[in-house]
Amino acid sequence: MILYCDTSALIKLLIREPHSDQMQEVCRRAEAIAVGRITWAEVMAGLARRQRVDPASGDDLEQARQNLIQSWQSFAIVEVSQKLVETAGRFADAFSLRAYDSVQLAAAHALQAATDEPVTFACFDRRLNQAALLLQLAVLP
Repeated sequence: MILYCDTSALIKLLIREPHSDQMQEVCRRAEAIAVGRITWAEVMAGLARRQRVDPASGDDLEQARQNLIQSWQSFAIVEVSQKLVETAGRFADAFSLRAYDSVQLAAAHALQAATDEPVTFACFDRRLNQAALLLQLAVLP
């Protein structure tokens, strides 16, 4: 099984949050972990926002940044192409998604179409998970 992690799922691997244990366990069972190219920017922005809100968490967040840098090369990266963003635009309209959420969904959908391996979509956003289910992607329970 290939585990496609959107930003909400990947963050749980980098910093301690609710469902971090679940994500660690699923990652141990996955044959590969995939992310969209945009996930880097989303994670870095999320970590920076957390640091602005809680400056005392700086050391933990710096460790999370270093963990992202170290683990990034082990991920299967889904590149953002014109075709993918056009699909994301259709998904944004059809499912009332935010821009980057629709790109994440389009990336997972494209990965599923490109491989014979089952792809599981890891995400902690209800609307995005509902859209993934409608596209017949397996969704992390």
